[in-house]
Amino acid sequence: MTADTLHLPATPLPAAPSLGRRLGNVVRLHLANPATIVVIPLSVLAVVFVVMMAIAGMILINAGDSTTVEKVSTGFQYSGAGFYIFVYMLVVAIQAMNATFTYALGLGVTRRDYYLGSALTFVLLSLAFTVFFAVMGAIEDATNGWGLGVRMFTSVYYGDAVATRFVVVLCAFLFFFFAGTVFAAVFVRWKAMGLTLLFLVLALLGVGAAFLVTITRSWDAFWGWVNTTGYVGIALWSLLLTAVMGVAGWALLRRATPRG
Repeated sequence: MTADTLHLPATPLPAAPSLGRRLGNVVRLHLANPATIVVIPLSVLAVVFVVMMAIAGMILINAGDSTTVEKVSTGFQYSGAGFYIFVYMLVVAIQAMNATFTYALGLGVTRRDYYLGSALTFVLLSLAFTVFFAVMGAIEDATNGWGLGVRMFTSVYYGDAVATRFVVVLCAFLFFFFAGTVFAAVFVRWKAMGLTLLFLVLALLGVGAAFLVTITRSWDAFWGWVNTTGYVGIALWSLLLTAVMGVAGWALLRRATPRG
């Protein structure tokens, strides 16, 4: 038998995992430690809720008349007690990406798959937290503010109808998550110095915009637009900025170098 007559069966190469499986692996990587992403924000939200209930209870005890619950509800509708969780999601995005970027690339995950998987994670978390807000808001409505007039999940800023609240809250979560991807990409690429410079640039831009509106005497026009557009309109407009931040996050992260 010669080498020419020896034929070995060809071993097929393993099939490359599908895009869905690759992104799913990144999602699972982010959710491997649910404490930072789920447990901590819900725990702090629970503490804020207890404080709100305590404040409402003290008001009712001191007032002592039957119409006070409605008065408490009127005052609490302007409460921004639940806003913290939106801002915290920006922190979640920074922590999640900073903690997993180098590790994921060490496992052979491409930057593209990592970023898409991270974006998918943040969209799923936004939907989950929005559903939670919607359920809590429905209970709050049905119980007249948990029997105390508390308006934490039905604040006036979210709108009156359940569908309106769902849209506004979802857009808010998406906005802060994808703002977090930009900050995370800057931190992964340039660390604390880059993040500090970014904050300075944003502060200058904010002050510059306020100065421009002031010298052009456009505040009345600005607030008129806000009142005309409404909370839902502003939330929908924010999706454009969310999309821009999503693209910017990828543009920054695609050239980032993994660091130990």
